[in-house]
Amino acid sequence: MAEGGGGARRRAPALLEAARARYESLHISDDVFGESGPDSGGNPFYSTSAASHSSSAASSDDERERPGPPPPPPPGAPDAQEAEEDEAGAGWSATLRDRPPPRFEDTGGPTRKMPPSASAMDFFQLFVPDNVLKNMVVQTNMYAKKFQERFGSDGAWAEVTLTEMKAFLGYMISTSISHCESVLSIWSGGFYSNRSLALVMSQARFEKILKYFHVVAFRSSQTTHGLYKVQPFLDSLQNGFDSAFRPSQTQVLHEPLIDEDPVFIATCTERELRKRKKRKFSLWVRQCSSTGFIIQMFMAQRVEELLANSGPSSLLVLAAQIYVHLKEGGGPDGLDALKNKPQLHSMVARSLCRNAAGKNYIIFTGPSITSLTLFEELEKQEIYCCGLLSPRKSDCTGLPPSMLSNPATPPARGQHRIKMKGNMSLICWYNKGPFRFLTNAYSPVQQGVIIKRKTGEIPCPLAVEAFAAHLSYICKYDDKYSKYFISHKPNKTWQQVFWFAISIAINNAYILYKMSDAYHVKRPRVLFI
Repeated sequence: MAEGGGGARRRAPALLEAARARYESLHISDDVFGESGPDSGGNPFYSTSAASHSSSAASSDDERERPGPPPPPPPGAPDAQEAEEDEAGAGWSATLRDRPPPRFEDTGGPTRKMPPSASAMDFFQLFVPDNVLKNMVVQTNMYAKKFQERFGSDGAWAEVTLTEMKAFLGYMISTSISHCESVLSIWSGGFYSNRSLALVMSQARFEKILKYFHVVAFRSSQTTHGLYKVQPFLDSLQNGFDSAFRPSQTQVLHEPLIDEDPVFIATCTERELRKRKKRKFSLWVRQCSSTGFIIQMFMAQRVEELLANSGPSSLLVLAAQIYVHLKEGGGPDGLDALKNKPQLHSMVARSLCRNAAGKNYIIFTGPSITSLTLFEELEKQEIYCCGLLSPRKSDCTGLPPSMLSNPATPPARGQHRIKMKGNMSLICWYNKGPFRFLTNAYSPVQQGVIIKRKTGEIPCPLAVEAFAAHLSYICKYDDKYSKYFISHKPNKTWQQVFWFAISIAINNAYILYKMSDAYHVKRPRVLFI
């Protein structure tokens, strides 16, 4: 038995490669019909309202800041006393005052009480109801019919049904559990095969559905953006998130980690790895730090792709619920602005917080988003922030230079300096280097502690403790759930966006499921099948 198991494992890469090659041969170009296809404007969840259009873009920055020696002062720079006077003139003062935290009276959690008999599928269908799945059935059949009219009849094709569509999605979701590179390995008979799942639908039938699968078959006469094939689904999904859950006061803006094909990375050659197509979009979310529920999602093409593929006079930014035509030039919405990553990330933050005004939420942000201008703008909307600040990666406009430079002699661990302007506090706290925080959500005079296993308690301002606690929770969430994103990676951008959105819906449904009475009654093994 041991030898047989070892042989199966040795055969797994070969079987996996064969399944992958077979799967990649099934792809059909999305543009085979050009503009000749019928209008899909009758899509029951297709939204073309003006309210879903605004300005946004995103990019990722995985660099980590390393503390270095303070830069030498430029010739003619003002001395310390003059700098202090300039900062005082700008409103920054070392005199601190206490301020109460933002008042929050809302009760977070699910908005609907599900019965104890509810299944995991019931929670998932809060976000992806049957009418959405039925529309996928209609659109897939429309696409198959038009394709065959143009390229010849397919005698093996029969119109897909709702039951088959659910099974088809279930097969794709199964890749998030087994982490196999190709879903076709279910029928391969190798290490990644699953006989119980293989009996639900034949491989030939699955391949036919995969070949013609569409959410929106043809471009509507009212749409011009590139994600028209998936945008209605994203709108519907976002509405489901908004109506099913009320977040807690503390939330985080970040890019969740997404595991990139672990089996493929482990088995492929270096040449195959270089040829592997990367995602052409980035994913940003606003996430409840108490539960991990993703409240708002933002998907956009990566900045490098946007700038590389943009025409000479315009640029189209693609995002969930948001489309805007950015004109070339040096204005606030021009291409020059897009090349500024801090400003890009500020646009992402404004998008993710567009329905959070007036609720006294506290938003935690990373260095690329943190800026005085953004925090002051959000404060006017009664949205408060606490963000990590980096002199190298953040927009430091309006901040006192004396707080951004490192002293020649590093202070002792736990010491800090604070300057305040109105409700805004700029904190420079020392651990194994300087850490800077900008916040208008916590009082600068209140103290907290950071607990370390080896060094014990390290004193710090309350804002630092709060930031560390909430970001630590998100790291744990990422470590757990990023491993269960759907591993299916098609070449088409709209398909990649669709499967990532389905993964988010599954994670949110599981969070609601664990918070319900049904969780203690039964636990399903498979969501769809």
